Amino acid sequence: MALSKTLLALCFAASVFAAGNPFVGRWNFNIVSRVSWLGTTEKNGALDVWYQPTGGNVYQVKEVKHSGSHLSLTVVPANSKRAAVTWELNAETDRLTGQQFRSGNSTPLEGTRAPKLDRPVPKNWSKPEPLFNGRDLTGWEPMGDPKTSHWVVKDGLLVNEDHGANLRSTRKFDDFKLHFEVLCPDHANSGFYLRGRYEVQLEYEPLTSNPPERRIGSVYGRIAPEGDLKRQPGEWEVFDITFVGRTVTVVRNGVTTINRKEIEGITGGALDANEAEPGPFYIQGDHTGGLKFRNVTISVPGR
Repeated sequence: MALSKTLLALCFAASVFAAGNPFVGRWNFNIVSRVSWLGTTEKNGALDVWYQPTGGNVYQVKEVKHSGSHLSLTVVPANSKRAAVTWELNAETDRLTGQQFRSGNSTPLEGTRAPKLDRPVPKNWSKPEPLFNGRDLTGWEPMGDPKTSHWVVKDGLLVNEDHGANLRSTRKFDDFKLHFEVLCPDHANSGFYLRGRYEVQLEYEPLTSNPPERRIGSVYGRIAPEGDLKRQPGEWEVFDITFVGRTVTVVRNGVTTINRKEIEGITGGALDANEAEPGPFYIQGDHTGGLKFRNVTISVPGR
């Protein structure tokens, strides 16, 4: 019986490799209360692996060992303040299974192949409807402990008075056209999440603090905005975002800064890695306070 199982495993591995390297692709991981992502391509016979941790930005994995249907990764290198985080993964049919190891502790891993989400642009869109009514927080809820929330409505504006809880819409959406206007103070850092998984960055930190793909108007760590718009902290800015499948267009202050670009995967802060499902909007409130929003509206595909 043991021999038969071994032969079956070998046959499976051979059949997978006949169709190509089983690790190549994009992979979503829901890990207990955390989410991660791997993007793997093959270059000159070696694997090029990029890792999106639960927080922060996507980056290249330097320590990669690949043998047949097994992959070993050091996704977080050790330093003087932390132990290394390593992954041991095995390839199965359209999924990866294995363990994460850190400081002698292990966590089971299961990654599923990310959906393509290749959808045509809708021919019709609904009339824009407000997501924020200008009177109260109807349709929105703080994430986590409500006592840490500093989101209020003042003078018809949605305001985060101080860093604290993030704010999430109670409704979920698939494809949409989103409009909002934001006043972002100098040195502030926040983000507006699409489907709860992809952050459009809102910040006015010093230019030396962030590369272009992590500055205002970017899809955080994924797509840098094009052009060189005037930086105007403390002034109202207008965003119009069209998101269909994985394809995003961002218009900032009437200028198209991201034009029909594909978002490869989730960004740091994603609520989950279930990319095929609708998700809420959420606004970061845990970094800094002082941001104000108005005229938040949504259009969805019409019939």
